[in-house]
Amino acid sequence: MKLTKEEQLELRRLLGALPNTLEAARMRLFRQHGKSTTFKHVMGVVCMSFYLNRRLRLGADEKALVQGAFLHDFYLYDWHDDDAPKKRHGFRHPARALENAQRLYTLTPVEANIIESHMWPLTLRKLPRSREAAIVCLTDKICALLEFCRVQPGGKLALAV
Repeated sequence: MKLTKEEQLELRRLLGALPNTLEAARMRLFRQHGKSTTFKHVMGVVCMSFYLNRRLRLGADEKALVQGAFLHDFYLYDWHDDDAPKKRHGFRHPARALENAQRLYTLTPVEANIIESHMWPLTLRKLPRSREAAIVCLTDKICALLEFCRVQPGGKLALAV
């Protein structure tokens, strides 16, 4: 997956100040899947969602897609810590991410649905209701799998534990 220089510039423009906020800096401290941080994970979802939308000509609203992808795991805690609310994290963190995002930003209905539905089908009643939400939902799972199953030097597959 390689974005052109023009696409990289457009992606930065669409993200705006989001990656440079104090909250985004906090996401750099939290482990996500394997050795990946929450920040690295959401940036992977942003880039892959943008890439797939462009390359497959899916016609998604790029601003909503990119901003929703960046905020989809905006729950702001490390769910691996003993004192973290990790019980049922997979079911509950989309609602927490949505609350945090709505507290700090004005979200469109599409961006809100991206955040609340990204764990579907685990969160059975929170369906992706837009093209953008479906793209992020799928891309999130692909990125999580790639982070969890990383390729070692020499081409050996290793589980990230």
